Amino acid sequence: MATGDNERAAKEVAQELGINYYANQSPQDKYDLVESFKQDGKQVIMVGDGINDAPSLAVVDIGLAISAGSQVALDSADVILSKSDPSDIQTFLELTQATNRKMKQNLLWGAGYNFIAIPLAAGLLAPLGIIISPAWSGIPMSPSRIIVALNANNLKIK
Repeated sequence: MATGDNERAAKEVAQELGINYYANQSPQDKYDLVESFKQDGKQVIMVGDGINDAPSLAVVDIGLAISAGSQVALDSADVILSKSDPSDIQTFLELTQATNRKMKQNLLWGAGYNFIAIPLAAGLLAPLGIIISPAWSGIPMSPSRIIVALNANNLKIK
């Protein structure tokens, strides 16, 4: 946690959350902190709500702004959290992981069809006397698309 708040306030919040903290941070300090994390090869997610957070929100990998925050913070962020509930951050992370998983599954379904159907249509089995028309190879495309759509609709988070 990097905050402009004083040491005592920052320490209390950080202890309750069980996280490290940086107190008395200016906008430049926050920006420099983000840059140092990025130079270490770390991906950086930041939550901010004020004008002082805007420069850092603009350079992090994923910037989250709280909807009750300043307009410049909202404009600088990638995602806007509709409530001021810290648990929304965890929900967002779970949603991104679930979405990434679904994208990979759907890529496998879509590509899997192509890896099988295209070689068959191109005559892979012709030496064995089995010739499949390209039109017939295209028939499984519709079920493949339906499976991908149903799988995408099945996106759930805990």
